[in-house]
Amino acid sequence: MSETPDNAVQTVRTYIEQHRAAFLDELAEWLRIPSVSAQPDHAQDVRRSARWLADKLSDTGFTTAEIWETAGAPAVFAEWPSDDPDAPTVLVYGHHDVQPAAREDGWHTDPFEPHITDGRMYARGAADDKGQVFFHTLGVRAHLAATGRTAPAVHLKLIVEGEEESGSPHFRDLVEAHADRLAADVVIVSDTGMWSEDTPTVCTGMRGVADCEIELYGPDQDIHSGSFGGAVPNPATVAGRIVAALHDEHERVAVPGFYDGVTDLSDAERALIAELPFDEAAWLRTAKSHGTLGEAGFSTLERVWARPTAEVNGIGGGYQGPGGKTIVPASAQLKLSFRLVAGQDPAKIELAVRDWLAALIPAGIRHEIAFGAPTRPCLTPLDHPALRSVARAMSRAFDGAPIRFTREGGSGPAADLQDVLGAPVLFLGISVPSDGWHAPNEKVELDLLMKGVETTAHLWGDLPAAVPAAAPQR
Repeated sequence: MSETPDNAVQTVRTYIEQHRAAFLDELAEWLRIPSVSAQPDHAQDVRRSARWLADKLSDTGFTTAEIWETAGAPAVFAEWPSDDPDAPTVLVYGHHDVQPAAREDGWHTDPFEPHITDGRMYARGAADDKGQVFFHTLGVRAHLAATGRTAPAVHLKLIVEGEEESGSPHFRDLVEAHADRLAADVVIVSDTGMWSEDTPTVCTGMRGVADCEIELYGPDQDIHSGSFGGAVPNPATVAGRIVAALHDEHERVAVPGFYDGVTDLSDAERALIAELPFDEAAWLRTAKSHGTLGEAGFSTLERVWARPTAEVNGIGGGYQGPGGKTIVPASAQLKLSFRLVAGQDPAKIELAVRDWLAALIPAGIRHEIAFGAPTRPCLTPLDHPALRSVARAMSRAFDGAPIRFTREGGSGPAADLQDVLGAPVLFLGISVPSDGWHAPNEKVELDLLMKGVETTAHLWGDLPAAVPAAAPQR
């Protein structure tokens, strides 16, 4: 079947409109499963969610749909090979677990009983991430309808984990154990969003993260500040000095070697960021904050998306009750996190922080520092052919609108796929900031959800010309 681009767009839209109601009914059925991975009482619901998705992917046409066990919650793997053996392989990532939600949190209705109002579907997981995973099922069917194919134009795989909202503690092990099955030429992450409804965008990268907890020990117990203060080291004072030493006067991280290897923004990237319709006052309202502050020489968006940072997440020690208690406390605690950008190695950052901290500790203070499992940063170059393919497909879905590029300041498991599989990671999401991820009354804009369906329908036909096949097929 051969169609002009305009005819293909109309064929895709007609197919989607004909199947929209059934698609939304099925999505609502999945959203009713309270797959909250962080709450042990919902462990069976998470498993039920995985089973539901595997069955639905089989019904869609995926020739393989399996539940993969982990040491925690199960993931779902699905595969639909192309009938063209030379087609590239695409792996789509998402997650089927959701954040906790209860009516008393401020929801207007039951968070696990989806309802549609004013073109929006409200439910926990509607945007994050069940809606954005599920649009791939209708998208691939619309792709087949528009091309007359019986199998996708790419070797299509999905990996949908069940612990993303719990920090993906077992995801890397899962990817390493099944690296041969997950091998791909391109990874598409559908767990992100766009700038706004009127400004369609594609994310090009996420920051990594390394975090640590620091324990400082001074006297063997709380002691009298009059009898001993000023003559022995105070761990709470040391904690304050550590925090004060974390940044210099330009708000740059003062840990020696912290910026080694950082991939700086190009002039072109800075220009693209500057083109975005950024309202700093509105952004501050969203941040519940009253002023901006950060590394000198960079805009707010550049600081959040493309610069590494260090934050004090918590500080404690000594007496915190009402009134005074004149002591030198026995201990103090700090929690720090470091957001990392392309070019930074979390292992090297950990060593640098350990050395920096040791140099700040005075005699008489014992310290312990423990790092959590790091997440590596990932970044796709703006000129990567697969990124251009995603932008073309999205532009067709949005009636030829220009597609702009953003980054994500947060972190996620996408970098594990990039590290283990050696494939570029791209992002395809249609959620907007007002969707309220993790918040009460989470929703998804249904017209945008259909734009996600359209984008994937066009993408699978566009990618083969942009990305040569390299990944071995099973």
